[in-house]
Amino acid sequence: MAAKIRYDDVEVGTELPAQSFPVSRAALVRYAGASGDFNPIHWNEKFAKEVGLPDVIAHGMFTMAEAIRVVTDWAGDPAAVVEYGVRFTKPVVVPNDGVGALIEVSAKVAAKLDDDARTVRVDLVAMNAGQKVLGMSRAVLRLA
Repeated sequence: MAAKIRYDDVEVGTELPAQSFPVSRAALVRYAGASGDFNPIHWNEKFAKEVGLPDVIAHGMFTMAEAIRVVTDWAGDPAAVVEYGVRFTKPVVVPNDGVGALIEVSAKVAAKLDDDARTVRVDLVAMNAGQKVLGMSRAVLRLA
């Protein structure tokens, strides 16, 4: 695959389509199995509360992975992402209420970095329950 978005067609300020990602306890258990991260703060409510958390929280890397989907869906190819980094600012609390949590992600092209390499920087904003859960969330993409 290759990026479907052309570098020449993108302008600084271009907004990517926003997306929302539901997070359930079942999704956290599946992620734990896939990642090998069985820390009980991600699945055991009693343990999470004993260590001072309000409830079970989503894995940081799970949150990070959900957020970048906005960028990869827009680009049309996950391999277009050549760099990605975030700071974890707030946990995504996932209650056991049949609804869970919702990660809401928006993004926009913040800079055109290199005409020869056809790279752009996309800044992302990931929110949960009105709070920013990822800070300094940035991806560099190589476009067509």
